[in-house]
Amino acid sequence: MESPRVIAGVARIVRDVAIAEELAQDALVAALEQWPRDGVPDNPGAWLTATAKHRAIDLVRRRERYARKLAEVGRDLEATPYHVDEPADPDDIDDDLLRLVFTACHPVLSAESRIALTLRLLGGLTTAEIARAFLVAETTVAQRIVRAKRTLAAKGVAFEVPYGPERDARLGSVLEVIYLIFNEGYAATAGDDLLRPALCEDALRLARVLAELMPKEPEVYGLASLLEFQASRSAARTGPNGEPVLLGDQNRTRWNRLLIARGVTALGRADAVATGAPGPYALQAAIAACHAHAHRYEDTDWARIATLYGLLAARSPSPVVELNRAVAVSMAEGPGPALEIVDRLAGEPALRGYHLLPSVRGDLLARLGRTAEARAEFERAASLARNERERELLRARAGLPLN
Repeated sequence: MESPRVIAGVARIVRDVAIAEELAQDALVAALEQWPRDGVPDNPGAWLTATAKHRAIDLVRRRERYARKLAEVGRDLEATPYHVDEPADPDDIDDDLLRLVFTACHPVLSAESRIALTLRLLGGLTTAEIARAFLVAETTVAQRIVRAKRTLAAKGVAFEVPYGPERDARLGSVLEVIYLIFNEGYAATAGDDLLRPALCEDALRLARVLAELMPKEPEVYGLASLLEFQASRSAARTGPNGEPVLLGDQNRTRWNRLLIARGVTALGRADAVATGAPGPYALQAAIAACHAHAHRYEDTDWARIATLYGLLAARSPSPVVELNRAVAVSMAEGPGPALEIVDRLAGEPALRGYHLLPSVRGDLLARLGRTAEARAEFERAASLARNERERELLRARAGLPLN
């Protein structure tokens, strides 16, 4: 639980994430050795941070090239009692944990490396756990993490919270990583299970932490709100045997009302601190709010959802957003106008191999009574789906055997 803050505090001194992680682990080993003998301190987190920082100072002392930094930093740190937290400046967002978030999610790293490093440093997951979550080899994840640390060191990435336009650009990377982690947990790309709850929980926790650290950023609240709303449906999204349950068939009494309330609060805060038009995450949260406010599927305000998707498409154009807009249009205006939108997406390179395109088209064709064409689309969607649960659902809709 304390690991991210310990690593963040040490990284500010040594300016190297890999070394900071090693020193934090040394502090944890010291705790395992000393606490059974001396007792657990009143503030365990501060003890761990202080121990790791003192080891960092010793390391700095041993390196001549850090002599000047030792003179500036080491003297003050040694004089600071372990139980005194270093307050963050709310105006400068001067927080060690936030620095670590921005470092782990730096755009100089690939998306896969950012996700792996973030889950390792901030989510507290082991390499094996990350590998299991994303169904890749443990060696692959280990290599990504090692390369990420080396890249940060080689590029001289500063351990800092950027400001102005640079922060806006970097914040987008941070939010994207958290969003991708949640999405992989909410609708697994591959494997036998539709959901991976642990990933959703890690992403939701990171979003909440970020919202506390950056209370003036509307898109941070927007992302937190979106994830709260999406997570609220998790219990109703699968049946007794893990099979997917479509939105229209879900038992909404199983939706988590506490998470919905948190989503409403976060969305309100996003609106309150916004100075212009809502961003992509706030718009997606507003769409999710429409679903959350509908106690029955029939009560859903599809016209508003279609309008919000139109705004999202203008704000952040994407073939996937347009496909989602088509679904909303089909519910608000009928399958005919929606099919026209979907057919225009048929040649999009980004959707080549995307199983939801033929899945949506098959649903629209079925509603139009074009059964044979719909069956062919569902069969094609099933052939493209990598998640076993989704594949079974699509094969059933195509009238194909499940094995």
